[in-house]
Amino acid sequence: MKSTICCLFGLLAAHTLFAQGSTAIVNSLLKHWQSSKELTLAVAEAMPADSYSFKATDPEMSFGGQMNHIAAADYNYCSAAFGEKNPMAKPADDTKPTAIKDITAAFDYCISGIQKMTDADLEKTTTRNGTTISKFELLWGGFTHTAHHRGQAEVYLRLKGIKPPDYKF
Repeated sequence: MKSTICCLFGLLAAHTLFAQGSTAIVNSLLKHWQSSKELTLAVAEAMPADSYSFKATDPEMSFGGQMNHIAAADYNYCSAAFGEKNPMAKPADDTKPTAIKDITAAFDYCISGIQKMTDADLEKTTTRNGTTISKFELLWGGFTHTAHHRGQAEVYLRLKGIKPPDYKF
């Protein structure tokens, strides 16, 4: 009974935060996007430049391809959440300098856009590929997509005998 009451109060508190237009959830998103940026760049930096063409298996993307895929997807998810046209041009190549530049720019774009939002903005919906989705879901989707591909990139590092950077929460 106590746990049910606690859950109900938690849901009421979350709803109240959204209704008041606060930025508690936005601030949490910002914290995690910033941590994700730092870890993603650390993973990208850990791979030597001459190994950016490395593939775990032939059908896989190269390490550099993984890094550019993260940047492109972040731009895609975030621009949809912000109601903007995706500003990313096709990466020039899968080299380390290009990947670092694109990852930095993509995260900066996302973080800058999130900073302009309120929690109420996160509840607003948009239609994407015929599906109605909240702006929060788009931003969370981008965040988890990054984690997925960064995890793959960490396996590539281990296959090259490189210890991936530690995650900092």
